[in-house]
Amino acid sequence: MKRQVRIPTQLLAAGSALILAAGVLATGLSASAAGPTSVALGTANSFAVLGGSGITNTGSTVINGDLGTYPTTTINGFPPGTVNGTNHAGDAVTQAAKTDLVTAYNDAAGRGPTIPVAANLGGQTLTAGVYNSSSSLGLTGALTLSGSSSDVWIFQAGSTLTTATGSSVVLTGGAQSCNVFWQIGTSATIGTGSTFKGTIIAMTSITVTTGASIDGRALARNGAVTLDTNTITKSTCAAVPTPTVAPTVAPTVAPTVAPTAAPTTRVPASLPSTSTQGRDDAPIWGIVLSLAGFVLLAGLVRARDRRATTSPKV
Repeated sequence: MKRQVRIPTQLLAAGSALILAAGVLATGLSASAAGPTSVALGTANSFAVLGGSGITNTGSTVINGDLGTYPTTTINGFPPGTVNGTNHAGDAVTQAAKTDLVTAYNDAAGRGPTIPVAANLGGQTLTAGVYNSSSSLGLTGALTLSGSSSDVWIFQAGSTLTTATGSSVVLTGGAQSCNVFWQIGTSATIGTGSTFKGTIIAMTSITVTTGASIDGRALARNGAVTLDTNTITKSTCAAVPTPTVAPTVAPTVAPTVAPTAAPTTRVPASLPSTSTQGRDDAPIWGIVLSLAGFVLLAGLVRARDRRATTSPKV
């Protein structure tokens, strides 16, 4: 019986496995390197404050963005509060925004994979990702979010969000508050004098205490929004700058000077031509010759193996 040559088959299987493993590894690295995408707010995007069972304000609060509440349409405290936007109360725009808010809440709550996070976020520096606490989230001191202008942070709290007096969210490296989202399972309370960044999407109510500011939004699905001498500014992502293209400068063309004709020397017909015409085909011929050599070598190897298998055993 002739001996079968198994080495090529084994090499083919090993090479296929190596290519497959490399593809899986590259896919995994790409997936892990990519951060979360932004949470689409739909028509709720234009609102700085949106409630479910009314909005109450005390003091000279400034709202930079739209205002509305539904199904309870009661809004108190404007004035003395100021709305630099549209007070939609409970109109059709507010109703559409509340519908889109439910979609946004469910989107943020369902994001993953998640990174477990301690209940107190203070003193931490976090890069883009989806951070989850099965219970509450708190903030004492400063939380730093470090990333680029396109990075996104999503915080998921099973119950409440509470920030301490004077706490803050700090953005570095080009991070933008429009890309920070807080999905809260029950209610959120922003402490006195806090400087908060990001869009709060709470299932129940939101309370912003005296002197606190929000660069983002306060959006409550079912409960009320309570304000007290605050500044709430609807965050907007800055446009990515377009690279400036340097103008093309036309080169200065020097005047052409006609060369003096050199005497013509006749070259005998027997001398070899020095023309380079046709040399562009050299790389192609090199490839052809290399392939021919490879085929010849493969034929020699097969012939050797055939001779070895047909030789009589000793």
